Amino acid sequence: MTALAATSLAEEWPADSAAIYFRQSKTALLPDFHQNGESLSRLADELTDSAAVVRRHVRVVGSASPEGSARFNEYLSRMRAGRIFDYFSSRDMIDVDSTEFIYTGRNWSGLREMVKADTDVPSRTQVLALLDRITSGEISDDNEALIKLKAIDGGTPYIYMYHHLFPSLRFSQIFVDFAEPRRRLMPLQVDSPASLIDTPTLTEWPDINPAPEFPHRKPFYMALKTNMLYDVLAIPSIGAEFYLGRNFSIAGNWYYGWWKSDRVHHYWRAYGGDVAVRWWFGRAARRKPLTGHHLGIYGGIVTYDFEWGGEGYMGGDPGRTLWDRFHTMVGVEYGYSLPVGRRLNIDFTIGIGYMGGRLQKYEPKDSHYLWKSTENIRWFGPTKAEISLVWLIGSGNYNTFNRRDAK
Repeated sequence: MTALAATSLAEEWPADSAAIYFRQSKTALLPDFHQNGESLSRLADELTDSAAVVRRHVRVVGSASPEGSARFNEYLSRMRAGRIFDYFSSRDMIDVDSTEFIYTGRNWSGLREMVKADTDVPSRTQVLALLDRITSGEISDDNEALIKLKAIDGGTPYIYMYHHLFPSLRFSQIFVDFAEPRRRLMPLQVDSPASLIDTPTLTEWPDINPAPEFPHRKPFYMALKTNMLYDVLAIPSIGAEFYLGRNFSIAGNWYYGWWKSDRVHHYWRAYGGDVAVRWWFGRAARRKPLTGHHLGIYGGIVTYDFEWGGEGYMGGDPGRTLWDRFHTMVGVEYGYSLPVGRRLNIDFTIGIGYMGGRLQKYEPKDSHYLWKSTENIRWFGPTKAEISLVWLIGSGNYNTFNRRDAK
């Protein structure tokens, strides 16, 4: 049955319909979700008012959005169709003998119709070309189809569809066709998912007993990184960054190097960290999170002790810890994260702001250290520098580099 056939069928004899929507990966019928209760009540009232009218045909459709495995989405579409059927059959409004069941699984045809209607979909021409190949059977509905969809333009179209289009594909819908007109006729709800159906019918009612949920992975973007500038200076560092959505992320860094040689008065010690909130922008950032230009604000703390056989410099006071005496810094940063591998970026970042705290100067004499002066540091200027190696982690969090990858 094509979408056109579903619409024209309503013109041949009176028909009513109701559609209900489901949360992602779920099959529970929630009356308060997406006005489901109103839709069910309206059709129930129509069926009650028309009890004496012969119902020639009942059609039940279950649909799922493309993310997740084909097996899981087949299960979802069957269970969702079962939920709306049970709602009306338990009230003796319909029966299985007059009912036809349609299970879309991954509703590629519905997605194609939605992309055709939405001019804001990124790389829309490429997406439609791929969906044409999938719906025509040129590409089978397996993991290959979903991988190819995610690969277009670095995943930007997929992210847009995931947030804006996929929720409308998680539905079930029931159509009730009557053998004769009624005095009070409700029109077919064409604003519901009726036009999103284009699948062969299945004539056997499935077993809709509860089945275990299958694993489902949502897009997730995270990065682990190390600042190679600090690493080269023998101050090992590690950091993590999490994508929050809407082009924002939060990042944290920690570094620790505590080297000393009392015999020759050599000290090379520093530890501290910072936290930053970043806003990503530009073409690369639109294609994939955690890539491209970013602006941010940051704050951090640091203490240190540097001395190489001569005058020494200590951030804070002798014998105190990072948490007692430290230098504080706040500022704004700009950076660019450059893809260099499928799951590797190099991030270049510079920060400018304020750093303040107490600075102790001292000189080594024999086995002692002579205090020279204490100063209060108030520095305005560069306070942060990164050339970080970034490891991308998460579902869909990888780079593509050429057209072939996006085919």
